[in-house]
Amino acid sequence: MTARTRTATRPAVAAAVADRLLRHAAPERAGRAEDDVPYTLDWAGPVDADLPDERAVQAACGLMHVHGRATGGPVPLAVDYASTVAGVLAAQGVTAVRVARARGLDLREVRTSVAQGALLAIGQYLAAATADDGGSEPADPQVPRTPPPGEGLATLETSDGVRVEIETLDPSAWREFWARLGVAPALAGRGWQPFQQRFATAVCPLPEALRQAARRRSLTDLRDAARDTGVSLLAVGADPAPAVRPAPWRLTPAPAAVPPPRAQPAPGASPARGAALPLTGLRVVESTRRVQGPLAGHVLRLLGAEVIRVEPPGGDPMRWLAPLAGDCSARFGALNAGKPVVEADLTTAHGRATVRALVAGADVFLHNWAPGKAARLGLDAADLLPAHPALVYAWASGFGDAFGDRPPPLGTDYLAQVHGGLAAAVRPADQPPAPSLMTLTDVLGGLVCAQGVLAALAARETTGRGCRVDSSLLSAAAVVPRPAHRVRFTPLDRPLRTANGHLHLGPEARAHPDAVLRLLDRAGASGDLTSRFARRTSEEWTARLAEAGLSATPVLTDLTALARDPAFRAAVVPAGPAGGHARPCPPWEFA
Repeated sequence: MTARTRTATRPAVAAAVADRLLRHAAPERAGRAEDDVPYTLDWAGPVDADLPDERAVQAACGLMHVHGRATGGPVPLAVDYASTVAGVLAAQGVTAVRVARARGLDLREVRTSVAQGALLAIGQYLAAATADDGGSEPADPQVPRTPPPGEGLATLETSDGVRVEIETLDPSAWREFWARLGVAPALAGRGWQPFQQRFATAVCPLPEALRQAARRRSLTDLRDAARDTGVSLLAVGADPAPAVRPAPWRLTPAPAAVPPPRAQPAPGASPARGAALPLTGLRVVESTRRVQGPLAGHVLRLLGAEVIRVEPPGGDPMRWLAPLAGDCSARFGALNAGKPVVEADLTTAHGRATVRALVAGADVFLHNWAPGKAARLGLDAADLLPAHPALVYAWASGFGDAFGDRPPPLGTDYLAQVHGGLAAAVRPADQPPAPSLMTLTDVLGGLVCAQGVLAALAARETTGRGCRVDSSLLSAAAVVPRPAHRVRFTPLDRPLRTANGHLHLGPEARAHPDAVLRLLDRAGASGDLTSRFARRTSEEWTARLAEAGLSATPVLTDLTALARDPAFRAAVVPAGPAGGHARPCPPWEFA
């Protein structure tokens, strides 16, 4: 696949990710002219701002802010995360157009950008910040805005100097783990809420007494306590390379070929009027929770599919996670709005029969259940595909089969960051390795799962066969390009505090520190670098840098400003007059 319209300043990492995923999706079709879908991939897209590189996008779109919450202020991700997300989006757009063409829709090309990838990645945090029940930044008023360095992370350190990440979804296991370390139940209980909410707030201010209790014990002691209480524990290494490199997804064809379904756009949805999206007329059934699975369904819905959620009786408990937008959690709504819901108790024969009936009329069934659950319910691919050989059956897991038939008991974002090397790669070499508390692999995992589904739908249009799609958080982490050694930041690589905010210097300024120093001298600012920039506003410095032929980007530190900023008018939808929350626009434009 060859892009038709890329400029000299194109986002090379994003393009490389897109091309790699497109080759993985259909290696046998590479180079076929009839399959060529032109795509445009640039930095800013519809955002009316000068965004020359990855760091500028991270600064302007909120990634530096969300990633830096846990360490006291905005800080860049040391990997090209926004570019990686944009590369997956480009591959999705191209593959979706191929599906649409095979189904008779006149769609020809697609456009996306690194900025749109960044906005999609912070969608839940944007929703929480702009929720109409008074959501704040961060959403939990008990969370400090600028925790002391190192005190907003969940990573612990042992007496022998090893950094460890722990994980549990069970409050009893949490309490018992700390009891083994000599912590009173009441004190351990104070740490439970920030620990569980770190997925939503991107900060984890644990009581200092818990950190001290961990520092008094060796790695062996903590491992024994974790093993005995059912808590997952991993040592955080300093190697940014992934320990394993699974393929982004794996497709296993269904056992029999059938004539490919030719679902068409809904009546009145004419491509000529621009009303049809690539997956218009297709139906997805999802039984998912948290972020990875719902985001995969969200992406397929944005591409035009009807997505039906299966939830337990009474609804998914995440629906009431504060802050609320109307009568629903803002974060939940950011991933699940627009999905009709069917309630079913999967522990009963009637509930499982409900799912089978839904699947009988669907093109895709998607879940992110724990390993083994699908087989126990009789809803695994082996149970459903023989009766529905055109079905695309997708499982979004934590670790897939990377660890054989005995995967770790919990496959969550932060453990995937550790296993996948991102815990070391996302932070510069002068900082201890630790996962970002922004849900990096949950977002990428959902996107990679959706791309696997699109690849399967495209293959189905050619072969008539459905298939099983296996992807994981770990396989998504491996998609992120990273250097062989951890990145070293200079003072100019970090956001600089100004009189009214933070400023991140552009690529020319970072590459030519002497030019920056000369500018400071001409401005009459004395002292060290930090104090000199703090004497003037971001706007003053931006103007002075521009006069010297250098660029800089103001660092967004208030997500609520995105919905008010005229530069983001075409990329962010503000909360409506009746309330709700702001949300990113769909990240593709189709021609």
